Amino acid sequence: QEWQNPFATWDPRDFCNISEIVLPTDTYWSPPIFILEQVNGQDPELNYAVLMHNGGFNSTRPYQVTLTCSLKILKFPFDTQACNLSMASFLYPAVTDFVMKMKRTPAEMMKDSQSFFLTDGEWKFTNLSIIEHTEMMDDKEYSVVTYVISMERRPTLYVLTLILPTCALYLLDMAVLFGPSSLEEKINFQIAIILGSSMLAVILNNSLPTSSNKPPIIGTH
Repeated sequence: QEWQNPFATWDPRDFCNISEIVLPTDTYWSPPIFILEQVNGQDPELNYAVLMHNGGFNSTRPYQVTLTCSLKILKFPFDTQACNLSMASFLYPAVTDFVMKMKRTPAEMMKDSQSFFLTDGEWKFTNLSIIEHTEMMDDKEYSVVTYVISMERRPTLYVLTLILPTCALYLLDMAVLFGPSSLEEKINFQIAIILGSSMLAVILNNSLPTSSNKPPIIGTH
């Protein structure tokens, strides 16, 4: 965060050429920012800001936060998700007092985000877009900055453990059904395939994400 305070300036020549100092953030006014989708978070004890001689403040704090996000898992495991992270301040109206602006472009933010996203896990970070807008509350407009984070699921594990075994069972079932085997052998093999399908269904049920709206297509067939 960067902001200006015209009442916190000095001439470095009058103070041994000191052009910047580090102060606790509660020493001067600092922007009160809230994350709208936040469920909980961990705020580290790094409440300090750099004050420049021209009144410019610079504050950088790592912040770990858990957000709510509406998932669309109809195409699981080939789904993509877009989650919002909205920052706002509902203490100062945007028209007269407080306006938030992004200093860097979405492309620059995307590059930095990819450098921090180091885990090779289930999700692939694909895009980051930024929307600057205002929201109405109590007949007043407030400044809001929304980060739209797009992610794509890596389906390789689900293809190897769920889709391919399921397709193999169905193909084997068709081969036995129309094969030259005797009726008794077909019945025994069908029972074995049913048991195998039941085990895959249990594994699939534990692997599928829960949803109250539309279940994944793979879970309905």
